[in-house]
Amino acid sequence: MKPAITTIGPTEGQQPTLDQPRADRRVQGAPWRKTWLQHEAGPMCAGVWECEVGRWRIAFAPNKQEYFFVLSGRVRLHGPDGTSTDIGPGEAAVIPPGFEGEFEVLEPVRKQFVLVEV
Repeated sequence: MKPAITTIGPTEGQQPTLDQPRADRRVQGAPWRKTWLQHEAGPMCAGVWECEVGRWRIAFAPNKQEYFFVLSGRVRLHGPDGTSTDIGPGEAAVIPPGFEGEFEVLEPVRKQFVLVEV
């Protein structure tokens, strides 16, 4: 069987995985997160992610990074040095390997994501 192109986006009819940030990482709220994993091969996975308003601590492993593109809503990434970066509709960002900080959902968000483990 030859490899086929996978499209990332429409989630109608697909069941998401539901979860919340771990209690020990929560800073504000206990938002529900929905993940539609639409592609997984080797060190990469991709799909669509939605989340309610909230804030929690994140710590990426030294071999893991994420690219994401915000479709709707707004997020803020807080760096360990006190800096912050806002990302809104039509904007993209990369969370680099080893990043530690906080992920904040300012407005309910829907994004496409690509996670890579190197």
